[in-house]
Amino acid sequence: MGASALAVIFFTGLWGGVGFVLPTFVPKGPNRGILQLVLMLTAATCWLFWLCCYMAQMNPLIGPKLERNTILLIASEWDGNPIEPDA
Repeated sequence: MGASALAVIFFTGLWGGVGFVLPTFVPKGPNRGILQLVLMLTAATCWLFWLCCYMAQMNPLIGPKLERNTILLIASEWDGNPIEPDA
């Protein structure tokens, strides 16, 4: 399972728009710089959080839970030695 280029491009564009385009539309006022900074930091942290979650799904740390008989069957198929499951 690999990364989908479409998903990476879409979400990078979405958060890039929030971080680079939206700050230009902040109205003039005493807090304009703070609002622009908030939008940029929000975009950067949300994109980074999304990227970490997306990449964690490519190589999960927790695998599927298998029954004992399934593990024995897999072991016998891979090793070539038949193993009888206990009753």
